[in-house]
Order: sequence, then C-alpha cells, then structure tokens
Amino acid sequence: MHRNSTSVSTKQERIAALAKQAPSMAFTSLAYLMDMDWLTEAYRRTRKDGATGVDGMTADEYEQNLESNLQGLLDRVKSGTYHAPPVRRVHIPKGGSRTETRPIGIPTLEDKVLQRAVVMLLEPIYEQDFTACSYGFRPGRSAHQALDAFRSQLMNCRGGYVLEVDIRKFFDNLDHGHLRAFLQLRVRDGVLLRLIGKWLKAGVLEDGSVSYPDSGSPQGGVIAPPTIWQKSPP
Repeated sequence: MHRNSTSVSTKQERIAALAKQAPSMAFTSLAYLMDMDWLTEAYRRTRKDGATGVDGMTADEYEQNLESNLQGLLDRVKSGTYHAPPVRRVHIPKGGSRTETRPIGIPTLEDKVLQRAVVMLLEPIYEQDFTACSYGFRPGRSAHQALDAFRSQLMNCRGGYVLEVDIRKFFDNLDHGHLRAFLQLRVRDGVLLRLIGKWLKAGVLEDGSVSYPDSGSPQGGVIAPPTIWQKSPP
C-alpha cells in the first residue's frame, strides 16, 4: 500500500512552526490531521518485531489486511469508539541490580500504531519546548550525544563534582491528574486528550488478571512515559 509520507512531514513542519512562533499557545485542533497517510506512516515507523500484546496479534497477521485494518482504526478514532486494551506486563532485570526488576507494559500492535500516530502530532510541539540539555527519547538525539555534551561541559568547568540522582519507581507513581494538567498547557484537542486518558486508564494484565492503577504510566509503550512528560520544569 503506497501512501504519501511527504504530506505527513509537511504537516509536522507546520505544527512545529506554529509551536515555535507561539510558545504559550495550546493547540485545540490536531487530530483532524490524522488520515490514512498519517496512519500508514505511523505503521511504517512502528517496530514490527517486538513482543505481542494481550491480543497476540503479530505484524504479519495485521498486514494481511493492512489497509482495511488501518481504515477501521481511523474510523474508531474519529468516532470516539476506540477502546484501549490493557497492556501486558512483563518484568525484565533492572540494570545494575541482580535482584530488582523493571515492569514493562507491552501494548497491542494496533495500540502501538495509534500511539505512534499521536506521538507524531505531539513531537513537533514539544521539540520546540525542550531545553538544549535534554537528550532522553528525542528524535535525532542519543545517550552518546548526552555523554559528549556532559564531557565537554565538565572540561570547560575544569572539573568539579558529578551527582547522579535516580528517583525510585518514578514512572510507577506519576499522578494522572498532574499529567493531564501538564499536557493541557500545550494540547487541548479533545480527541487526543480522550485517547491519552484511555491509555492511562487501560489497565494492566499480569498473571491472568487485569488491574487498573490510579497512578503511574507503563514503561514500554510508544507514547509513555518519555514522549510527553519530559519537558524541563520552568
């Protein structure tokens, strides 16, 4: 299925230009930009070889009827009938620890595609807001670049103290109300706010049962946690 990714880039450039011109403006209309070209590009950018979500759907299976699947997804989003399924939780070893694990939430493939589509709307806005020293989970930036910048600044300061701080279980305890209020400083599109609200309340499947935490954001999805919430505080 051939779609026009150039039109997607053009739309993103327009969003970025508006966001840069008006750093205090909240966008009230963004979801209308999502069309079949947009979802097709989102699918192209979605990782296909990851673990499957609660429905067990693989990319090979989804691609057997790709256009109709994406059209159905788009229709549900536009009509407000899209249902966010629970994420499948697994635990992986936490770096630097032999006993601690990190919970990872695995969305369904379709959820990943839709989350990628929303990220493609939000990213051009927040890229204008991030500070120059912000490197985490940003397009075109990497941990190696962060280390290079850190080394350069340390050399310019001719040495000093380095303090490493890690907030324990930070993403597990994020307040949903605060996240929504923070998001609405820049985004007030009702469709996007409802989608993000559905993801926050989708629940977690673990050991055969579904729970619905009233705080926290599952790590492992396309849109959560880093994409929206990493802007430096004022």
